[in-house]
Amino acid sequence: MKIYVIRHGRTNCNDEGKFNGKLNEDINETGINQALKAREEVKNFNIDLIICSPLLRTRHTCDIVNANNVPVIYDARLEERDCGALTGKELGDFYKTDYWNYFSNKKIEGLETIQELFERVKVFLNDIKEKYYDKNILLVTHGGVSRAIYFYFNDLPADGMLNNFGSSNCGIKEYEI
Repeated sequence: MKIYVIRHGRTNCNDEGKFNGKLNEDINETGINQALKAREEVKNFNIDLIICSPLLRTRHTCDIVNANNVPVIYDARLEERDCGALTGKELGDFYKTDYWNYFSNKKIEGLETIQELFERVKVFLNDIKEKYYDKNILLVTHGGVSRAIYFYFNDLPADGMLNNFGSSNCGIKEYEI
């Protein structure tokens, strides 16, 4: 089983350095161009199924990269980390020091903790491993979920800082089970 993971194309929040979390924003022109470029790579993969976050930016990315008209399932477990009160705000210092620190205990109203995000993604991955054990799957998702997937397959750094493990917009990673 191969799992390919692609992050959605660029959005205005990405360009403006803001938390977008569960905002239902679309990809912008840059994001469309990134998805068109990724489409050329994705069409060469032997994909049996696409599972996509239901948010608009991932749905639009999925529509573009799905050159081979592979069946698509939408699953809310692939939605971005809920930023709570940070949604729409500038990333700032908190993003660099605590937002992606696995061991941070700072509380922000409505913020999904990293541990909650990782658990959601772990349950999702365990589920698809069981249901689709003989399939190659493309996951169309978000930066935070992409990080959680990465650490499902790799050890956490000792300091818990996960800043350097994100994926670029329309970046594709491959995992094998």
